[in-house]
Amino acid sequence: MQLTRIAQALLLSLFAGHAGAATLDSTREQIAAQAKALEPELLETRRDIHAHPELGNTEKRTSELVVKQLKAMGLEVKTNVARTGVVAILKGALPGPTVALRADMDALPVKEVADLPFASKAKGTYLDKEVDVMHACGHDAHTAILLSTAKILTNMRATLPGTVVFYFQPAEEGPSDFIPDGKNTWGAKMMVEEGVMKAPKPDAVFGLHVWAGVPAGQIAYRPGATLASSDDLRIKILGKQTHAGRPWDGIDPITVGAQTIVGLQTVVSRRTDISSYPSVVSIGTINGGTRYNIIPESVDMSGTIRSYDYGIRQKLHADVRQTIEKIAESGGAKADVTIIEKYDPTINNPALTEKMLPTLKWAAKDDVVNAPLVGGAEDFSFFAKEVPGLFVFLGVTPRDQDMSKAAPNHNPGFFVDESALVVGVRTMASLATDYLYGNAEAAR
Repeated sequence: MQLTRIAQALLLSLFAGHAGAATLDSTREQIAAQAKALEPELLETRRDIHAHPELGNTEKRTSELVVKQLKAMGLEVKTNVARTGVVAILKGALPGPTVALRADMDALPVKEVADLPFASKAKGTYLDKEVDVMHACGHDAHTAILLSTAKILTNMRATLPGTVVFYFQPAEEGPSDFIPDGKNTWGAKMMVEEGVMKAPKPDAVFGLHVWAGVPAGQIAYRPGATLASSDDLRIKILGKQTHAGRPWDGIDPITVGAQTIVGLQTVVSRRTDISSYPSVVSIGTINGGTRYNIIPESVDMSGTIRSYDYGIRQKLHADVRQTIEKIAESGGAKADVTIIEKYDPTINNPALTEKMLPTLKWAAKDDVVNAPLVGGAEDFSFFAKEVPGLFVFLGVTPRDQDMSKAAPNHNPGFFVDESALVVGVRTMASLATDYLYGNAEAAR
């Protein structure tokens, strides 16, 4: 009797394994076929959004376009999330886990130079100034990819084990209507604060970013730390104004500022352990003085601090603050230092990354490579801080071009080879289905 039960269990196990494989293969076939069929619609949506870009926290038209398409699919839709964001929920017919997919919608204050029939001619308001606006980082592609993904998964609802949540996020590039001060939030962090990851709570979250300098259709990924944290550094050096011909009568904040810039370079080169991860402290602006022969009262500087590890990040903050304050003190001046934490490091969950690697290889037809550390920052980090996350890069530079000469993201010449977008759809759709099918039994 006992042997019979063991034999039955083994047979059931083998059958389940074959059934699972068949389900995976058939699901991927459906995804590939639907992605190809939806490609004209995908490109039309991307071009529409590209021609009408909107800055962070002003994505009204884009949100309306997204909502219209999602409601046409029959999905449960929430609007005005984190000001202009959209969340949609797809409940599969079968029980299973919950997975979240994210796309960002905002553009940048950049003037497009490409001669495209759908090139942006849009204007926007950035910190009370009129500016040209362009999708110079590919968020138009992200939004179009996720809309096509939602349509494919909705068509598979009858066999879908679990729930898929779609996050259409505003202001990934930051707000256009206020300067971050450490108090106000925006984008992904604001969505998390408003509870989008609580009802329903995903078991995993996936994101994708198109990337210049990577061959179109190739996927680059990295387990662990992938993108840097981003913190604003703001410095005011307070001295004492005097005639430039009598500097001894005052305290020169310009000289102190120059010494501060040089001193800050030693924070990374001499005080930070870079054997595991690199770090960066950069000064980007210096403002002080009104006339050549007047030593001013003060000098203002701003910069950025980048790191990939939470512990290193906090030590950098302490060392930067101490360096600035002590240099100012040595010159008889005073320094006011403000460090505003904006984005956390984006860290791909190693176990999830390894588990989903076969999915990435299928989606990109084995054209998958390891990505280097990226010095840029992404607020996808706030989603991946709540649950295991995976964020990958999709190459969009034409394969016949020199990758080293491609205009980078955030550049007026940034260009998307649209042949890569269908790979993005296959990637996002298969990440969702492979995860759901692979974890359905455990969720029950």
